[in-house]
Amino acid sequence: MDGSHQAMDDADARNPARRRVLAGLLSAYTLTFIPWAAAQAITNDDHGAFLALSAILAGRKSLDSELAARFYQALQAEDANFPKACSTLLELINSQAINPLELQKALDASNSALAPLPKKIVTAWFMGIVGDGDSARCLAYENALNAVIVSDVLKPPSYAYGNYGSWEKKPI
Repeated sequence: MDGSHQAMDDADARNPARRRVLAGLLSAYTLTFIPWAAAQAITNDDHGAFLALSAILAGRKSLDSELAARFYQALQAEDANFPKACSTLLELINSQAINPLELQKALDASNSALAPLPKKIVTAWFMGIVGDGDSARCLAYENALNAVIVSDVLKPPSYAYGNYGSWEKKPI
């Protein structure tokens, strides 16, 4: 390879438009594995990776798009590297064909820096909570998947039954 071709290859590698096209192709390719994720509103490639991961981890064909946007913003605010980590984990799942039921076990076994990511996403979707301890924020309650899954039988109360403080009294 002569010097002029090498210079063109280096310039192409740094071309932002080329990177966007490649990221778009990667996202489109990923969506072929998760056809239901294509129906969700995607604002950018990073958001698309989050939605695809959410669908895989939650085992749901469709997710609440407004809730997804809130979770994505909150998780990104908590960790600036969150969008890149989502893309990296999605690429790992696709390249190694990791079964979603074995994902956490595989990440933990390899001591991957991505190991906390599925837990954060699942906690957001199923509990409606983003963050830990004093920085924990509740973004969903009755729309969190732990309530949605059983909503045909159980309804989460939005208030305490009985008089104020009645939950403190021991039952008879």
